[in-house]
Amino acid sequence: MKIIQITDTHLSPNKSHFNGNWEPLRDWIFQAGADLVIHTGDLTVDGADHEDDITFSMALMNQLPMPVLIVPGNHDVGHLPGSDQPVDAVRLERWRRLAGPDYWVSDYGNWRLIGLNSLLFGHGDAEEVAQFSWLEEVLAARDGRRVAIFTHKPLFVDDAHEGDTGYWSIRPAPRQRLYDLFAAHGVALFASGHLHWAWKGTFENTALVWGPSSAFIIDKLEREMPGERVVGAVIHTLSEDVSSEIVTLPELTPYFIDEVIHEVYPRAVAKRVPEAAQ
Repeated sequence: MKIIQITDTHLSPNKSHFNGNWEPLRDWIFQAGADLVIHTGDLTVDGADHEDDITFSMALMNQLPMPVLIVPGNHDVGHLPGSDQPVDAVRLERWRRLAGPDYWVSDYGNWRLIGLNSLLFGHGDAEEVAQFSWLEEVLAARDGRRVAIFTHKPLFVDDAHEGDTGYWSIRPAPRQRLYDLFAAHGVALFASGHLHWAWKGTFENTALVWGPSSAFIIDKLEREMPGERVVGAVIHTLSEDVSSEIVTLPELTPYFIDEVIHEVYPRAVAKRVPEAAQ
């Protein structure tokens, strides 16, 4: 089975800065002959606040002839408590109504594919509790199938047991709970997006993949992270085991968010002003 993972497309009918990469990405997916496409979040520029970002982006996803499974990113449903756009009932309802479930399970042969809403981790609320309970149930019921998990935020950035990285990765307490579940159920793959860096590694017996954005790379706005700054996708091949290939796509324009962030994400610029003045 061939799965193409795409991520961080950042599509919008109004802020169309990265829309030009959709058509060549779509055409490459056609040619690659995937059985399934999995989008690991930040489908939109600002679906967390704008319904038309989600409806526009979902219409583009529906151009693909093969099944497409999607998990949300922070730009789709919001982020941590105390952020400018925290995940809340309104944002979750909007996503679920327009895009579908924010976490899901799908079986293909001897594989169980699981999509998680990583933006629920770290809230300590009923939504996080419900997702963890559901995850424990679908892992326990896998009936010998191998498991691949797809989500937006990575488990960590630099080290598997690092502290809280805030914006960038899953917080330590839910991360450790995931590690325990991985060990108990032999999770073979954990694939994510969010960082706009492309990287492959392992944690114990689980392969880890950070998918590259198909929209933009980050130049000087954030620190160096492991991996490569590329735009592209990932091909996951599932058989008895899993192999993953990060694919750089020359058909895509490697936009720099640094050059247009004041237009695309003015909230981020506003937050940086006090820091720069210190």
